[in-house]
Amino acid sequence: MPIDALPRSRGCRQVLVAVLLVAAAWPEASGGQTTKWPSSSEPRPLPSRDLKFPQYQTRTLANGLSVVVVPHHEQPMVSMRLLVRAGGAQDPPGKYGAAAMVAALVDQGTTTRTAQQVADTIDFAGGGLTTGAARDLSFANVTVMADSLDLGVGLLADVVRRPAFAAEELDRQRTQAVSALRVNYQDPEYVADVVFDRLVFGAHPYGFPTAGTPSSVEALTRDDLVQFHGRYYAPNNCILAIVGDVTVEQAMAAVNSAFGDWSRREIPPEPPVTPPKPARRVVVLDRPDAVQTEIRMGHVGIRRKAKDFLAVDVAIRILGGEGANRVYRVLRHERGLTYAASVDSDTLKNSGVVVARTSTKPETTAEVVRVMVDEFWRLRLERVSDEELSAVKSYVAGHFPLTVETPNDIASQVLEVLFYELPPEELQTFRRRVEEVSVDDVERVALGYLQPGSLSVVLVGDASRFVGQLKRAGIGRVEVVRLSDLDVTAADFTRKDPTGGPTAAPGGRH
Repeated sequence: MPIDALPRSRGCRQVLVAVLLVAAAWPEASGGQTTKWPSSSEPRPLPSRDLKFPQYQTRTLANGLSVVVVPHHEQPMVSMRLLVRAGGAQDPPGKYGAAAMVAALVDQGTTTRTAQQVADTIDFAGGGLTTGAARDLSFANVTVMADSLDLGVGLLADVVRRPAFAAEELDRQRTQAVSALRVNYQDPEYVADVVFDRLVFGAHPYGFPTAGTPSSVEALTRDDLVQFHGRYYAPNNCILAIVGDVTVEQAMAAVNSAFGDWSRREIPPEPPVTPPKPARRVVVLDRPDAVQTEIRMGHVGIRRKAKDFLAVDVAIRILGGEGANRVYRVLRHERGLTYAASVDSDTLKNSGVVVARTSTKPETTAEVVRVMVDEFWRLRLERVSDEELSAVKSYVAGHFPLTVETPNDIASQVLEVLFYELPPEELQTFRRRVEEVSVDDVERVALGYLQPGSLSVVLVGDASRFVGQLKRAGIGRVEVVRLSDLDVTAADFTRKDPTGGPTAAPGGRH
């Protein structure tokens, strides 16, 4: 349904209808004194200072490599960031963690340098080299002093274009990754995050962990990595940003020398996969004797390129982000139920997610869940005040200059614009667009994008101490999975034995 077609919650009749919807979707809101937001005064924001984003030029090599150069002469250094338009979302089915493993190995030896030689080259130059992968992309970053420009670009090209994927390095990285994952699966915060993503996105590629699972990473072969690299690491599938004490001519000369003979390849189109619609579901990962319950709550959000991105970002900040954070105010200041709470709108290339995060004692789990649901509804049912909106906008506009202070920061901002195919003027007009977000805009996007009646909820803790609370509070159907049986790739999150039944875990509980 178009956003503008949704009714606004003004007047007694609309409020009554909304309240009936609350009762139908979730149990009656918990009691407690209603507080006018904000409930306490905060320090006034610092005056905004003028910011003129550095001018940049974009070029495209004959092989399709997109290059952006940002001369920035305040420091004698150069930052080079290369993005590959492929990440965990492009992992082949069942080979979760392939993109992450490729990214971990590209700087661990090439066909011209051993892993030690790669490390020595960047160390002797006094620079830094990092690689990694996210859901939508993989990256390689090099930072050097300005007089080492050619060396830095050459090293970046070597690790991206010619990784060796040596057997001994693969064995080492795979062992480390599997060990780290097994530790992570005992960490309630990590488990809550990966299960939440799977719950929200379902079978969509965004639902599977970028780092993979212990079993999927153990099964990765060198051929899997070579195939992934050959499929996606191509100049016409990459963006390179060079920012720092360099001219456009110097940068392009170095890039042409290092990347000019890199052959372009046909990138197979990705089949379109639509993220599922928000659906109410509560999953409990039972961790006996846990002293805290990790809580995640939310639903599918918007993609980064959406026209309402900035208005939604401001609205979510009011709900649980910097500058306001209603959820934290209620849970921490008014009720003393937690030490930290936040709500974020994480946007991706093809979708996004709204996620609330906190933790609490087992005996207050149901109360915290109830309060968080209430706050989602409150943002839909009550117009925010001008003062509250102004505080958030002041924070967002005032914080932006801090994100473009260094060449690395500037490179990240420019790459975001290019990667998400945003308007070129996005960075120059940021402050003005923030100031233009109105109370009406916040109300409109809250009604259009927040779905408090269809929240996905993940709780990691001692189920025996709070599942009964949830049911008595009317939360509804609750799925309980023993942490020892967890399989994040399964639709019901339960690992099956070879005969097809649930695994037996002595001493475990459902």
